[in-house]
Amino acid sequence: MQHKTSKPNEAQRLHLVFGGELTELDGHEFRDFNHLDVVGIFPNYDAAFAAWKAAAQRTVDNAMMRYVIVHLHKLLEPEEDKRQASSAGAASKP
Repeated sequence: MQHKTSKPNEAQRLHLVFGGELTELDGHEFRDFNHLDVVGIFPNYDAAFAAWKAAAQRTVDNAMMRYVIVHLHKLLEPEEDKRQASSAGAASKP
């Protein structure tokens, strides 16, 4: 699978896509940590979403299988994420 790269003016926002079988449908605990399927790390949400969707569709027959998108950029730069949320909120106020 070829990954979309960030656009020239777009900030790189890394996302991790992985999945595996859950221990229960309502939980977030994986049955076998050693058999997680790491789909990859992607430069933006759109690319991560496309990879997540493809992986989820491949395993649609297994109700216990779950894929997730982790926003790595929020873990790597938590202050940046807070600043953007603050400026977005201030910009939307009348």
